[in-house]
Amino acid sequence: RGRGRGGAAMGRMGRTKHLKRLNAPKKWMLDKLGGVFAPKVAAGPHKSRECLPLAVILRNRLKYALTYKETMSILMQRLVKVDGKVRTEQGYPAGFMDVITLDKSDENFRLLYDPKGRFVLHRITPEEGSYKLCRVKTLKLGDKGVPCIATHDGRTIRYPDPMIKPGDSVVLDIATNKIKDFIKFDVGQVCMLTGGRNAGRVGVIAHREKHKGSFDIIHIKDAAGNKFATREGNVFVIGKGTKPLVSLPKGKGIKLSILEEQAKLYGTA
Repeated sequence: RGRGRGGAAMGRMGRTKHLKRLNAPKKWMLDKLGGVFAPKVAAGPHKSRECLPLAVILRNRLKYALTYKETMSILMQRLVKVDGKVRTEQGYPAGFMDVITLDKSDENFRLLYDPKGRFVLHRITPEEGSYKLCRVKTLKLGDKGVPCIATHDGRTIRYPDPMIKPGDSVVLDIATNKIKDFIKFDVGQVCMLTGGRNAGRVGVIAHREKHKGSFDIIHIKDAAGNKFATREGNVFVIGKGTKPLVSLPKGKGIKLSILEEQAKLYGTA
């Protein structure tokens, strides 16, 4: 029963078109009782659980729309740019380090993580909105032996500087899609973690622990003197030395303990 002549079971064609709200990533911070469904992420440069769809940004974060239908009309007026390009799809995935520009209200935001690993729209100046940092994922030779790098946001950049290696970060000019500068993945560089338990924390790389056939572990020390460790793949270098090249959101990537949070909240020493 339920099988055609070819012997294949009947099923859904293509990808899942819906997302239940309880299955949406926790870092979107959607309320549990605010409806049954959540915006489904479209195919794009970021993974579906490592991004924020434009509908969530406009409705839940910036509060420029009350309903999903209102977000649609805002986007269809071509008012929202992601990395300098107009995007009209509600499910378009904006991810870590992406620059969101709203020309009508003259606002620029960079998508970063807070110290608890949740997405935060950090307001930036137009000058800072002209560039972004990209983590180099792979380095390879393309067609006709042309060297090219693939970045964390799905870009392929040809003829990079020969010194650039996987794990490094490049400063990308958004208008020209050209590399302005690069930051080596090295001890003493400031970095932000993009995954794992410590996602959103900022610190300086203390040392690197190599494990053959397994994951390399990076040990990091933050500005408050706390030490923590994570896998190499979670580390995103954001500056040379201790000075980050992008402005950081509130908290500066320092995770407070429960007692410190309580003291800060209630104003006790």
